[in-house]
Amino acid sequence: MNGPEIHVAFDPGLLLFVPRARPTGATKAATDGVSSLGHVVESLGVPLTEVGALLVDGREVPAGHVPAAGESVTVRAVEHPQRVPGAPLRFLLDVHLGTLARRLRLLGVDTAYESTDIGDPALAARSAAEQRVMLSRDRGLLRRRELWAGAFVYSTRPEEQLTYVLDRFRPELRPWSRCTACNGLLRQVTKDEIADQLRGGTHRTYDVFAQCAECGRAYWKGAHHEQLVAIVERAVASRSERG
Repeated sequence: MNGPEIHVAFDPGLLLFVPRARPTGATKAATDGVSSLGHVVESLGVPLTEVGALLVDGREVPAGHVPAAGESVTVRAVEHPQRVPGAPLRFLLDVHLGTLARRLRLLGVDTAYESTDIGDPALAARSAAEQRVMLSRDRGLLRRRELWAGAFVYSTRPEEQLTYVLDRFRPELRPWSRCTACNGLLRQVTKDEIADQLRGGTHRTYDVFAQCAECGRAYWKGAHHEQLVAIVERAVASRSERG
């Protein structure tokens, strides 16, 4: 676009996406009299999944607003907690977020995950078909129009990723209710029902077991249980603090 310019100011949390707006927090953008404000904002680098209110000369406008020369635009970040209407809150994660997927499942959050790279079109189509919030660090994926909803995962550290997702969406937590391997629901079972999955030491030492209703994987309080308990307790405590 090479037409008249508008002035665009960004919420500080969005400057990660707009290097040209640093350090003032604002930049100029050309208009063409046809493209929507949402298109202009995305062309500057910000996925609309990260955008809250759009203000033009102090009044809120939809993303479809066509900006005119000389307008002053303010781009706010999405509010927390973010409400996703129309379906029970559930997520879809791309191939790069496997640890986050397992931790969300540990907390009982409905989380689909693709362990192989199936491509952006297929991920966006699944998000729409299953009405799942797409979590990714791929800005191009988050700009796809087919998405049901989406969110950029800012950190590369699983602990920070989990904290961010829980703060942004506030999903209901039901720890120990889902399979961390496939997302299926767990059910309590007897030792005899899963005896074929147990080695001698495990069979002798443990008496309380659960099994995934989908993939059949068995669970018990093994060597890593204390680490998992710590993850759950931190998440639950953080939720209590936020109310």
